[in-house]
Amino acid sequence: MASGSLPRQLNGGFGNPSKDLLSGLVVAFAMIPEAIAFSGIAGVDPQVGLFGAFLLSITIAFVGGRSAMITSATGSTALLMTGLVATGEARGEGLGLTYLLVAGVVTGILQILWGWLRLAYQMRFVPLGVLSGFVNALALLIFQAQFPQLGINLHFGETDASGHAHDLLPHGNQLPIIWGLVLLGLAIIYGLPRLTRLVPSQLVAIVALTAISILVFPESGIPTVSSLGDLPTGLPLPSWPFGSPDQLKVPFSFETLGIVLPTALAISLVGLMETFLTQDILDDRTDSNSNKNVEARGQGIANIVSSLFGGMAGCALVGQSVMNIDNGGRTRLSTLFSGVSLLAMILLGRPWLEQIPMAALVAVMISIAVSTADIAGLRRIRSIPKSDTAVMLMTFAVTMLTTPHNLALGVIAGVALAGILFSRKVAKVIRVDAVDVNENIRRYVVSGQLFFVSKIYFLQGFDLHNHPNQITIDMSAAHIWDQSGVSALNQVIRKLQQGGSKVEVLGLNQESLNLFERIGSQPDGAHG
Repeated sequence: MASGSLPRQLNGGFGNPSKDLLSGLVVAFAMIPEAIAFSGIAGVDPQVGLFGAFLLSITIAFVGGRSAMITSATGSTALLMTGLVATGEARGEGLGLTYLLVAGVVTGILQILWGWLRLAYQMRFVPLGVLSGFVNALALLIFQAQFPQLGINLHFGETDASGHAHDLLPHGNQLPIIWGLVLLGLAIIYGLPRLTRLVPSQLVAIVALTAISILVFPESGIPTVSSLGDLPTGLPLPSWPFGSPDQLKVPFSFETLGIVLPTALAISLVGLMETFLTQDILDDRTDSNSNKNVEARGQGIANIVSSLFGGMAGCALVGQSVMNIDNGGRTRLSTLFSGVSLLAMILLGRPWLEQIPMAALVAVMISIAVSTADIAGLRRIRSIPKSDTAVMLMTFAVTMLTTPHNLALGVIAGVALAGILFSRKVAKVIRVDAVDVNENIRRYVVSGQLFFVSKIYFLQGFDLHNHPNQITIDMSAAHIWDQSGVSALNQVIRKLQQGGSKVEVLGLNQESLNLFERIGSQPDGAHG
């Protein structure tokens, strides 16, 4: 936990308590449908997502690095859990959730480690093209995850991607009703804000579609939230996930670690990336600064607490965090009260929540997918540099083509391509100009950065077949970065000397000279 007393943790006071409390209450309403829907994506009971949302919000209010930011179950992390849950279920019915909880604990440990290693500073090197590809892939995956509830089965098997039985999905005469409800829900979500923003349009859509399904289609049998599994009936209780498989537990072993580590690593990195992105947005909107490394450790602690109490791991939510700020939430009190309100609504409104049609959640998730996508970036795709477009497409393609879809691997591929393209641009910055003082004296002036990528352009700047008596290489405006640069300069000197020229190197800065000394090489005639 970050240092400081409780009042200090609540941002030095309660600020404007009424606005914080009201904003937290509104955010809690918006968190319910998403937590349930993300549980469905991951392939676990709704209570896992709801418990996760409650526990993450409460914990992060005390240990996070950014006031008024909302942390909960998210689509980006839920999508990474699907494969692990399916693997666990294949090893034993009911073990999918246990493996997921173990992965959540490991995720938290990794995020605490990333915080201590100051990983946040490295996130500065993630280009916008990678972020654009990341959110676009995330948006498509969230949208694609709704297909089974729309009667579109892309897996042609007995279970959908989340591991739910196919007979629980809509079919036959239910499909026209579900499609109609989804379209009506989208109309409310996008139409209501034009009339009023006093209440979240997603909440209104859920209430309206639930009322219609109960009053107009009581005998249709369309899937509801209760079809996904159990809702909470009480407070979450601590549970240790390690033990005998007969008790729906997994062994504490390297085998278990090997099963959960790839998923935990992906969740830890993807979760922090989305959290840091949200943090930047809130810092900009509130004209303030926050500590990302403290937030990374706080996210880790929150994910461990959530997992040990039966909730799924998560990260910061962009939409709900912005909603909190726009509604006047400024301190940790708003985050704390959103979690408390969420739990109260879950326990008091359980019978009503069970009757929410899945069509309502599909409409909500489609709207989330649309808001997640980088629409503005896609519109500017013809005007932005081709290198940025290539990075965005690489991130998107790797994420979509991996099985299961791996957002972390997509980000790594995008960053790698961005690094290669940047190196190519930097390589062309080096310049070699030749000046013939007279027929016996030639002067080369080198400017730019000499390293493994720019080596070829450096060598091309010298005429190694013409050998005047005296050659001077002026390196005053250049810098040598690595062994390849040292080798390239030595190669030029050796070739010119073999042709009979006397070579003098001028202007090498101290760092470049030190590099020559460490490598055990010294260019002939070199001067600092």
